[in-house]
Amino acid sequence: MGITKSTLFSEYQNQLAQIFKAMGHPARIAILEYLLKTKSCICGDIVDKLPLAQPTISQHLKELKSAGIIQGTIEGTSVCYCINMQHLEIVKAFIEGMSVSKIENSCC
Repeated sequence: MGITKSTLFSEYQNQLAQIFKAMGHPARIAILEYLLKTKSCICGDIVDKLPLAQPTISQHLKELKSAGIIQGTIEGTSVCYCINMQHLEIVKAFIEGMSVSKIENSCC
């Protein structure tokens, strides 16, 4: 195995890369869209809305949580998931910084 080069980049760049990597699956985008609409929910709610099995949804939730995009709190025997707004603001600021109006219209 090769050595990772992530140490050559800033913490901010590594954090953004981890967030975008976790968001790089259509099922995870669908989960995020659902969470943005509902504010919070349990895994079973998502299973009812998406055409995926419960273990698959759980794995996607685990990836999103590991990247810090969502957070979960235990409520009895269930975990209630919601968007981590702090991480969403990081993504929003990055994308706004890439605004077309800020990029000069000069190409090679």
